[in-house]
Amino acid sequence: MAKKVAIIGGGSSGLCAIKACLQEGLQPVCFERTGDIGGLWRFEENPEDGRASIYRSVIINTSKEMMCFSDFPIPEDFPNYMHNSKIMEYFRMYAQHFDLLRHIRFRTSVCRVSKRPDFASSGQWEVVTESEGKQEAAVFDAVLVCSGHHTNAHLPLSSFPGIEKFKGRYLHSRDYKDAQAFTDKRVVVIGIGNSGSDLAVEISQTAQQVSRIAPVGHCQLCRDTRTKALAQLLLCASTCCVWQCWLLPIRAARQLRLGPTPLRDASHQLPLPSGEDVDAVVFATGYSFSFPFLEDCVKVVENQIPLYKFMFPPELEKPTLAFIGLIQPLGAIMPISELQCRWATRVFKGLNELPLQHDMEADIEQKKEAMAKRYVKSQRHTIQVDYIPYMDELACQLGVKPNLLSLFLTDPRLAMEVALGPCTPYQYRLRGPGAWAGARAAILSQRQRILK
Repeated sequence: MAKKVAIIGGGSSGLCAIKACLQEGLQPVCFERTGDIGGLWRFEENPEDGRASIYRSVIINTSKEMMCFSDFPIPEDFPNYMHNSKIMEYFRMYAQHFDLLRHIRFRTSVCRVSKRPDFASSGQWEVVTESEGKQEAAVFDAVLVCSGHHTNAHLPLSSFPGIEKFKGRYLHSRDYKDAQAFTDKRVVVIGIGNSGSDLAVEISQTAQQVSRIAPVGHCQLCRDTRTKALAQLLLCASTCCVWQCWLLPIRAARQLRLGPTPLRDASHQLPLPSGEDVDAVVFATGYSFSFPFLEDCVKVVENQIPLYKFMFPPELEKPTLAFIGLIQPLGAIMPISELQCRWATRVFKGLNELPLQHDMEADIEQKKEAMAKRYVKSQRHTIQVDYIPYMDELACQLGVKPNLLSLFLTDPRLAMEVALGPCTPYQYRLRGPGAWAGARAAILSQRQRILK
């Protein structure tokens, strides 16, 4: 009898989790509390509390060749950088092609996930769900948590003395929908990440003035290639960071106001460094995450959760719980979630084994120390990874990392594209479990699709 796997969340990670389970002969049941797939990428004017939300104009910041699932290329007539509506169209195509929707229970919330009394021997979980006011309990052999980390808006009001007296409008980027509400206003955008950059540009089209405040120092990083990944392997990470920042202009960063900003005691005005006043503040300050349905098993402290390879709790007697997509990559999340699912399902079946607990804990601590040296302390950087090194790390666990030496000996044309071209997800379908016959053709034709 096939093992039953509970999948929590029907976004991009949930979809590839269903598919990975099916390909490994497992029986997936996906619980999605809303009435549709897509998660973060499904725009809604008035999303329910606790649900990830995007603004109307969102266009993904990674190209279609870098963000697609590894055995399902995005149609060549889609734009390289897709609007959220096109991403949703792609997800629906993916779900239809692999017949995933019949495994999803919509409008069903997960209330509790707890170990069975015999967990030490069975590894089983009891999952309590609620739909239409009725609760139901079921036993599962494994659980994949695919609910993401863009749900609880982080609003650091304590860092802005006087906010309680500010009578202008302030909101988190989660609640932003379009720029019309800021017409002829003087606006401050706090935060310089993806959302902060997007919103500052968009609001500037209607606002009288837009200023940005960076809570910490900032510099842009260049795109990932295997050449850059090799440099990071040969040099220490801190050396690479210094090298990258030294190459990039820093004059713009010097123009940004750093640190907490006090608000005036009177009326609705927040002073800028120039002495001017503003009417509205947008906090693009990220998110915190929590898993209340798992509180008895997993603890989140200051946005940190100790997970082996950002997936597996090391202290469990049986490796039957994995977190998917609980990561902030310098690259696309979809291929990472997919590769995580491919590995996790093999672990659930006993085809891949995890190290001993103390070895997993040592790996977790090593990564924590490396991030502390590389990044400032923030909500985001507790789960930050470099795309190619992390993908290769997972691929080694699964046995699907491209063998460049073998490729150069047997298929030099393909080897050159893998080594020097963009590190597209198809590379992780060339060999090993889940190999896809179309991977080679997809890699060799990727440039044509980009330029078409």
